[in-house]
Amino acid sequence: QVQLVESGGGLVQPGGSLRLSCSASGFALSNKAIGWFRQAPGKEREGVSCINSGATNTNYADSVKGRFTINRDNAKNTVYLQMNSLRPEDTAVYYCALTARYDCGPYSNYVSGYDYWGQGTQVTVSS
Repeated sequence: QVQLVESGGGLVQPGGSLRLSCSASGFALSNKAIGWFRQAPGKEREGVSCINSGATNTNYADSVKGRFTINRDNAKNTVYLQMNSLRPEDTAVYYCALTARYDCGPYSNYVSGYDYWGQGTQVTVSS
């Protein structure tokens, strides 16, 4: 059974940092692309970042470029999202998602491009 579990969320002040983790059980992440999405109250779920299976290609939403970094440790079966210079508008539930593909193609910005989802972790940026 495929299971993704996010962790690392919390309350942080503007300008602060958090590192989210996405761990998998029941299968190996190593040959799959992984995406991070977020959903703020009253808004649609939006793509934040994607990393391909070999960690040679990543993409980011314009709103997080230069502040967020995605990486992966296939030995630990975990993908990370390092979030720096956080802003109040980054407040959302963050989800990781798994696709059967190995690359981060045009599909990677869309919810429909992914097959499995974690339960989400809350990130709140507030003073």
